[in-house]
Amino acid sequence: MTASTDHIAVDILPGGPALPQERRLVTAIPGPRSQELLERKAAAVPVGIGHTVPIHAVAAGGGVVVDADGNSLIDLGSGIAVTTVGNSHPKVVEAVQRQVASFTHTCFMVSPYESYVAVAEALNRLTPGDHEKKSALFNSGAEAVENAIKIARKHTGRQAVVAFDHGYHGRTNLTMALTAKTMPYKHGFGPFAPEVYRAPLSYPFRDGLSGAEAAKRAITMIEKQIGGDQVAAIIIEPIQGEGGFIVPADGFLPALVEWCRANGVVFIADEVQTGFGRTGRMFASEHFGIVPDLITTAKGIAAGLPLAAVTGRAEIMDAAHPGGLGGTYGGNPIACAAALAAIDAYETEDLPARATAMGSVIVDRFTEAQRGDARIGDVRGLGAMVAVEFVDPATGEPDAALTSAVAKAAIAQGVIVLTCGTFGNVIRFLPPLALGDELLNEALDIVTAALAAA
Repeated sequence: MTASTDHIAVDILPGGPALPQERRLVTAIPGPRSQELLERKAAAVPVGIGHTVPIHAVAAGGGVVVDADGNSLIDLGSGIAVTTVGNSHPKVVEAVQRQVASFTHTCFMVSPYESYVAVAEALNRLTPGDHEKKSALFNSGAEAVENAIKIARKHTGRQAVVAFDHGYHGRTNLTMALTAKTMPYKHGFGPFAPEVYRAPLSYPFRDGLSGAEAAKRAITMIEKQIGGDQVAAIIIEPIQGEGGFIVPADGFLPALVEWCRANGVVFIADEVQTGFGRTGRMFASEHFGIVPDLITTAKGIAAGLPLAAVTGRAEIMDAAHPGGLGGTYGGNPIACAAALAAIDAYETEDLPARATAMGSVIVDRFTEAQRGDARIGDVRGLGAMVAVEFVDPATGEPDAALTSAVAKAAIAQGVIVLTCGTFGNVIRFLPPLALGDELLNEALDIVTAALAAA
């Protein structure tokens, strides 16, 4: 049968859209219908809500996005690491349809339901460490981060929180304070939440420090400028996301965890972008041999439905008094159904292994390109979370203009790519793990050709 999505007829199979897994350009991007819709967006939506790709999506499945003009684009962004299992995964579609037919909302704080508990149980089982854990569900990564800070402060009775250079934790008032980059996230939106401090990160490409050296630098700053007995929590992304997919040097994160243990500080791993198979493990913390006290998750947890979580040591999670945590929509039953289906897919389809394989293809391709192109300063990442950092070959300074040009050229040829980095000079690769090798290589051909032509 067929279903009409805008004016595009899309073949539908039981479980979700069965879109041809192909790159197809029938118009320039944007086409006339997308352009019309972009004009409507400009008239109805604030300019502060921008967009990367000048299309209007009408369907998506697996590793492609179809726009209002019938163009089919290869997706290397996964909606910023959200549709990791692939868009409209059949298990997720079936679970959501079944749940929405039963009930859409009761508010877990009013009338609890099993799926919330089941998601919490799954997170308690999957996250690093064999200690007793509990989980609380929320709506977004920023909301999870805010609640993790609340819990840590309540548990410790302290106020100071340490975040890191290049970190990104959200757009709410507290999470803007935690976020390092001013544009576009913070500029003009202050004042920000107090008692937030920033420490230097391990950034091997730019600082040349070992993990131990970088950790000593950060810890010295914390002890001298704040005092270990004043710190409630350290929060860090095991691999920086918006900051440029920065992988810290070996030993950096374990040294921070050790310091936290010695000083009664809660160590929070923000795995909103790195979680759920993205890096080749269920959680990036596993690569570094660390066990966070609290871990925040969102994005890939529910395959596109809004859901987030804080999972952590039971004694820390229980610090908040009854009613101190929650929210009207937190752990919505439809999102919980999607999460349980997505988690099943991660485990039964061995998607972390698929992430490792895809990452090897991307890293190999750009490492080879780097040998003949000094504009590629660094190729880094773990699993299907890979970054290419562009620089001026004469000075080594970040080259944001080149990065933007390459991304725009790739998008014009039907490949969705995203940029990031404190200096705007990084292209990040976050393909859905449902993307096949043929399409992945075709997409990489287009990106490398765009770089050669830039």
